[in-house]
Amino acid sequence: MLQIGDCLLGDFPLLLAPMEDVSDPPFRAICKAHGADLMYTEFISSEGLIRDATKSVKKLEIYEAERPIGIQIFGDVIEVMREAAAIVEKAQPTLLDINYGCPVKQVACKGAGAGILLNLPKMQAMAAEIVKQVGIPVTVKTRLEWDHESIRIVEVVQRLQDVGVQAVTIHGRTRQQMYKGSADWSYIGAVKADPSIHIPIFGNGDIDTPAKAVAYKKQYGVDGIMIGRASIGYPWIFREIKHYHTNGTLLPPPTLAERIETVKKHLLHSIEWKGERTGILEMRRHYTNYFRGVAGIKQYRSSLVTANDYRTISDLLDEIIEKVANEV
Repeated sequence: MLQIGDCLLGDFPLLLAPMEDVSDPPFRAICKAHGADLMYTEFISSEGLIRDATKSVKKLEIYEAERPIGIQIFGDVIEVMREAAAIVEKAQPTLLDINYGCPVKQVACKGAGAGILLNLPKMQAMAAEIVKQVGIPVTVKTRLEWDHESIRIVEVVQRLQDVGVQAVTIHGRTRQQMYKGSADWSYIGAVKADPSIHIPIFGNGDIDTPAKAVAYKKQYGVDGIMIGRASIGYPWIFREIKHYHTNGTLLPPPTLAERIETVKKHLLHSIEWKGERTGILEMRRHYTNYFRGVAGIKQYRSSLVTANDYRTISDLLDEIIEKVANEV
């Protein structure tokens, strides 16, 4: 039974990745309902937290039904990160996660996210200060390195473990790769195989099928897997991986009726959390993903992303059930 602090996560936990503009409470509620064992918030700016910026503070909102849940922060100034960690602890998450993996220019090129991998002593010192600051478990999500020529991921994890970090998630790409090419899990396997490393190691990157998840668990020995982009519009991936891991068989894909039901729930959660106008606007980014691969949806897509009230959208979804289901 895998454990982080007092949190029991089962034998092979599936984690929902922290994804900017995606991993908000409405999306997390849907993923939790479909089997995510541990979820993370969108990453939160440490500078935004200590300055009480509305957008950053809003991301601290977590709910009892979401537990266990981690709040993730990023930043490049150790003292600011330490202060932000204290603010995070007051929100009472299950754990605090440090982002050492974000590759985007606005973050990494300022020395935060994956940028801190260019300075391992600072990376270690920052983690140490945060561990000392809070009374909850501290975890880290990182990339392999800045580029392939400088990969030292075993040393990175050793340094983090030495200062009290209780688990590390490794995305199998470098910052230079961004989201291109394939994630190289051999480096993640090397971390798990190192006898000096005893904290849980979670793998991340390119896991988009149950078969791949189970195969990578067996091949690389990871303690669990973090799912990111594959869960967007397809939260069923969590239950499908769990079923395959337990039974060795594939569940049938969700029916159109199941997709519609989940979209409606997601939309209602979004409206409840953000209000009708914003909730509807921000839900628009999800429709294409929810209906990817479903024949006969194209004619409804523009209507879904232009409708401005819940009743109209709900009626459109009901129409899809009636007409598209009959066509297929």
